Amino acid sequence: MKHTFNDHKWMWHEFERGDDKKIRELISNDFSCEEWLENIKDREANLLELNTETRGEEYIWGSLIYQQDIEDKSEKNIFHFYIGKELFITVDFDFSILDVSPVGVHKQMNQAENAVEGFFILLGNLLSSYLHKIDAYEERLHDLLWEMKEQNNLQILERIYENRHELLVWKNLVIPIVELKYVAEEAYGKEIHKKTEFNRVETRVQRVRMLLDEYQQAIDTMINLEEVVSTHRGNEIMKTLTVMTILFTPVTAWGAIWGMNFKFMPELEWKFGYLFAGLLIFASTAALYYYVKMKGWMGDILKVKKKNRFFG
Repeated sequence: MKHTFNDHKWMWHEFERGDDKKIRELISNDFSCEEWLENIKDREANLLELNTETRGEEYIWGSLIYQQDIEDKSEKNIFHFYIGKELFITVDFDFSILDVSPVGVHKQMNQAENAVEGFFILLGNLLSSYLHKIDAYEERLHDLLWEMKEQNNLQILERIYENRHELLVWKNLVIPIVELKYVAEEAYGKEIHKKTEFNRVETRVQRVRMLLDEYQQAIDTMINLEEVVSTHRGNEIMKTLTVMTILFTPVTAWGAIWGMNFKFMPELEWKFGYLFAGLLIFASTAALYYYVKMKGWMGDILKVKKKNRFFG
């Protein structure tokens, strides 16, 4: 589909995958376009190239993954582009990902001076949709933060790492856009910084990266907290088992002695031998408990656990 903007000063040709014949008709006299078309065939990864052979006629072309499912790496959307000053071409761009209608985008593009600025309008709207989705991610992360305090368990830890993975997916989506911004500066020099849409894209990239960095720090802090809590709880379990083992030592020791099968054991004939054994075991256990308590080895491991506490 062909769109013309700003009193026919520049054009946008929008194609779908499989429109090779139409694209070849459009680019039949342009060798650099032919090279681009050959490179995007069946391509499923990011690609970015710059043609600077003729000054004043620089071209940027490549492929951009602009949507990625966080559960399945094969579920992604990629579009291919070719950008010059008088036209840009896109293949397989899906407008449904944007938060604005094609009519709204076309209205913005009609104010652009050339195709390069028009392409950055498209990128700006793409980044705007990213920001809206990242806002939804922030809400989920906020809920997870409080759930971690209210009921900390293995499922919460799993969700923390799922959120960390999603964050990495977002970062991988933004990285090629950052590179594209630098390539545009390389192609068109500092003059491009005078373009409103380029500056808007640059600002939105900074916003996205700032948010992602902050969320990365929050998730890293949550993971560190989980590690501290897990280590503490593991130590408490070992302390509890150790104390229980110590307290049962008298029972085990005296039971081992009186469990022997020697022929001569005078205690077997004692009238109050059973009572004596019980009192001795109890007294030994109490004395050992008192000794451990006085040493401060009991800590708070025998106290009742409380809700909404990390360590209590």
